[in-house]
Amino acid sequence: MQDPAITPELIEAHGLKPEEYKEIIRILNRDPNFTELGIFSAMWNEHCSYKSSKKWLRTLPTEGPQVICGPGENAGIVDIGDGQCVVFKMESHNHPSYIEPYQGAATGVGGILRDVFTMGARPVAAMNSLSFGEKDHHKTRQLVHGVVEGVGGYGNCFGVPTVGGEVRFDPAYNGNCLVNAFAAGLADTDKIFYSAASGVGMPVVYLGAKTGRDGVGGATMASAEFDETIEEKRPTVQVGDPFTEKRLMEATLELMQTGAVISIQDMGAAGLTCSAVEMGDKGKLGILLNLEDVPQREQDMTAYEMMLSESQERMLMVLKPEKEAEARAVFDKWDLDFAIVGETIAEDRFLIMHNGMCKADLPLSTLASSAPEYDRPWVATEVNADMDDVPEIDAIDGLKALIGSVNYCSRQWVYEQYDQMVMADTARAPGLGSGVIRVHGTDKLLAFTSDVTPRYVKANPIEGGKQAVAEAYRNLTAVGATPLATTDNLNFGNPEKPEIMGQFVGAIQGIGEAVAALDVPIVSGNVSLYNETDGHGILPTPTIGAVGLILSEDKMIGREVRDGHVALLIGETNGHLGQSALLAEVFNREDGDAPAVDLAAEKLNGDFIRDNHEWITACTDLSDGGLALAAFELAESAGVGVHLDDADTATLFGEDQARYLVACNFDQAEALMLAAGQARVTLTSVGRFTGDSVKLGNSEASLEELSTIFRGSFSEAFA
Repeated sequence: MQDPAITPELIEAHGLKPEEYKEIIRILNRDPNFTELGIFSAMWNEHCSYKSSKKWLRTLPTEGPQVICGPGENAGIVDIGDGQCVVFKMESHNHPSYIEPYQGAATGVGGILRDVFTMGARPVAAMNSLSFGEKDHHKTRQLVHGVVEGVGGYGNCFGVPTVGGEVRFDPAYNGNCLVNAFAAGLADTDKIFYSAASGVGMPVVYLGAKTGRDGVGGATMASAEFDETIEEKRPTVQVGDPFTEKRLMEATLELMQTGAVISIQDMGAAGLTCSAVEMGDKGKLGILLNLEDVPQREQDMTAYEMMLSESQERMLMVLKPEKEAEARAVFDKWDLDFAIVGETIAEDRFLIMHNGMCKADLPLSTLASSAPEYDRPWVATEVNADMDDVPEIDAIDGLKALIGSVNYCSRQWVYEQYDQMVMADTARAPGLGSGVIRVHGTDKLLAFTSDVTPRYVKANPIEGGKQAVAEAYRNLTAVGATPLATTDNLNFGNPEKPEIMGQFVGAIQGIGEAVAALDVPIVSGNVSLYNETDGHGILPTPTIGAVGLILSEDKMIGREVRDGHVALLIGETNGHLGQSALLAEVFNREDGDAPAVDLAAEKLNGDFIRDNHEWITACTDLSDGGLALAAFELAESAGVGVHLDDADTATLFGEDQARYLVACNFDQAEALMLAAGQARVTLTSVGRFTGDSVKLGNSEASLEELSTIFRGSFSEAFA
């Protein structure tokens, strides 16, 4: 098959700007051929090169005494003591999931799991953060079903518990849903594996499933806006097989025990191209590949197709040659391909051979570390704090509006489709704040959460970025965990629009301030830009995934609420209703500023919760819906009523930050009040848990009635 001519139209179809193509010609001192164009396209697209975001990502705090490995590897690594570490990352699969919901979501889960076990860690927990369009949009139902089934179908078969996550709906996601997948694994600190190649003449080995034509051009597609040609992009979505992935994980972890691995890399976005280039670049080596040796499941595949295929369940490894037979035997046992497809070379070259012909000869370093980097023009978001008065409403009517909304009702229809208990170490399943798992064979537990409030970020990117980190910090604290570190998934629209780039810059500034103040450095992450369809962008959605450590089960804060327990509010209440859930769901308004985030107060109140955990029988942080929604959810989960003293709308539904709601008996409440006075923490008694009704001021409804609304609204909308 003859390669097509390199035309301006072909260059544009590969996502390259004219000036970028000119730079390629300058680097090569010639025009690239078709395969070389594809390789440059894959490595220089936004998804792989971070060319619009690198400048700002460098400003994020990424170090700390707990950090073993920060951004730049497949996943971040944090020390949890006793020679153990937690390996974790969050990554997007947004565009593929909109085009083909089941496979897009499934392969997003598969990809993030590979990022973790590539480092030598066994995955122990998964989460997801999902954003869909408005409930009644013609595409939303199909997307919700496809994505949820894809997440469950892959994760359940692979055998990892899904312990947490979030789901939101907004018209801004009508043309571009978000599927952010998180995975965490456990490893020994002296048995971590990295991706940098070393040694000249070392065999480069292909591992796992065979290569097909699925996903060719996927990374380039993920770096572009959608338009009316969206259905034509369906072939760029990968197809996953969780049973093969499970075998690949077991084979890889067994292989690592043989001492055969010099370096290893998951084949994710841009497949063979990206994995080979990253291994070579990090090791300051070149790579020679012989494509005729690549295991293929389709006939007559071209060099272009093999280099850009994103077929799933594949790895690339640099092997100690004397260990070849031992390593091959492991993969033969697991019935997976093991093929030497090339070698490391001393020259800075990426040399691709196919049937004796040179299909690409490129300077390898220019494909990765020397990719374009842009300082995009940006304008700061103009924050408008003005808002009309919010009328007083019947408090129970306001609560019903929230718990009957698909944004704030129970998510059990979603998480009950996920295996939460596989591996038998889940200590707290989804639906009750942070997910918690036991570190098998120890007294320790790990807590996980995923948080962002996009309407805050849109109104005020700096405060919205801070708030995403602060809420993750509070969610971990509410179960008694010490927050360790964070991963981010930065979902935004077109960065070539200065107002969108301004949202990104502001959010990064807020995130950076918060992770520094709360000592939760960013250790891994992902940027997903161009989330737009026909020029309409998503809400800025910088999702924060966070991990915390609980040293022993007796330090974990439970959800035990009993009749007669006192309801205590920790933190200052000013009744901030700007950008609140109440405004959105009851009044269909989006005015006012996002709530201010006092990071010193977040730290003070978080430390207070952990330092006094023995007096607390149940705890939840306050976020969307304020005190009213937090109190209802805590009561409903325990099957006991709650009576709050205040009837003021702003007091009940305001979304001031740095606040927690605590349940405990009277004696424990007295001890907490004394401790709060000594720590200079604001603590207020706001009511009690009792009976079988929810009473907010003078407005009352039965817990049974409200629970029916809360538990049934999601399935009523989508089941």
